Amino acid sequence: MKVYITRRIPDAGLQLLREAGIAYTEYTEKKNLSPEALIAACLEHDALLSVGGNRIDADFLDACRHLKVISLMSAGYDNVDVPAAERLGIPVGNTPGVLSNATADTAFLLMLATARKAFYMHKRIARGEWGFFEPTANLGIELNGRTLGIFGLGKIGMELARKCRGAWDMPVIYHNRRRNREAEALLGAVYVPFETLLEQSDVLSVHAALTPETKGVFNAAAFARMKPTAIFINTARGQLHNEEDLTGALRSGQLWGAGLDVTNPEPMRPDNPLLDMPSVAVLPHIGSATEEARNGMAAIAARNVIAGLRGEPLPFAVKS
Repeated sequence: MKVYITRRIPDAGLQLLREAGIAYTEYTEKKNLSPEALIAACLEHDALLSVGGNRIDADFLDACRHLKVISLMSAGYDNVDVPAAERLGIPVGNTPGVLSNATADTAFLLMLATARKAFYMHKRIARGEWGFFEPTANLGIELNGRTLGIFGLGKIGMELARKCRGAWDMPVIYHNRRRNREAEALLGAVYVPFETLLEQSDVLSVHAALTPETKGVFNAAAFARMKPTAIFINTARGQLHNEEDLTGALRSGQLWGAGLDVTNPEPMRPDNPLLDMPSVAVLPHIGSATEEARNGMAAIAARNVIAGLRGEPLPFAVKS
């Protein structure tokens, strides 16, 4: 049995494959595989361990219907046509949970960096503009006691809420498809309609999956309902927000600031106006970029491969 891996991954995953007697091929070039190249590679393997945004659509699945399992080294699976995989009997696995702490830390970082204009002020130092002291210039805002709104209060949102409650005593409101009774009991989180979330959040942090219902939900109309003193944070998927609308809201003063670990599109162009705005902080999709999270993701992805090749249920299976 052989598995094709679309990036170099931590040895925590490779070691499990070796111990299971599974051969693997790692794609090592630092450029994205074309759809045709991915199909050609998979035709010579029994399983796919996909890292990154490879499109696993109906065309790919039809060409590679021989695959016994597709394992994603990610929590998100919006790049996979899961119903088509199910029709062909190809199980799909992902890596939920293991990156919750790391991604929540990234949202926490972006909140503070945005609130204190940290990235912008660092750039001023690099430009030689750290000079005359002006007591009223480039002021940030404090987060203590402000209302944290969470769109998609799952595992990552729970971790962020815990951090914000502990560090800044922030009351938590949220909007989900389903009520999160655990968050309500442990953190005093309050479920609110989407419109109320927009209107009452001082910081609105996005942690929802990308679905047809959530794609572009944060648009001009949504930003217009938010407080002009509010901060928008997105560490989920860039397509959840309309970037032109976000830029416009920041320019017009409809929003105070934004912190993004995901952009629309990715990668962001270096001349994007968001990168030069004082109250904006942008990171290059590093939410899971810790040794602990990436080792855990590699291990879970490998376990999904091993189970699939053995004809066993995947430890973490994706369902449509």
